[in-house]
Amino acid sequence: MKELLRSTDPTIIAFASALLQGEDIDCFQMDVNMSVLEGGIGIFPRRLMVRERDHARAERVMRDNEIPLGR
Repeated sequence: MKELLRSTDPTIIAFASALLQGEDIDCFQMDVNMSVLEGGIGIFPRRLMVRERDHARAERVMRDNEIPLGR
């Protein structure tokens, strides 16, 4: 797995996940449960991971939809 996107905004992660699913690209959200440790204030970014072989195509989908990768 390779990191595609990093954001503290859960709506961006959800939108990016939906776009990737629409393109048949599997993705996995990491750091989702960090909100328990941070108290829900959103200081720790969540990461969206994709397979290494899908990474270039997934980056293209993010660029085409003007989603910042947060790196």
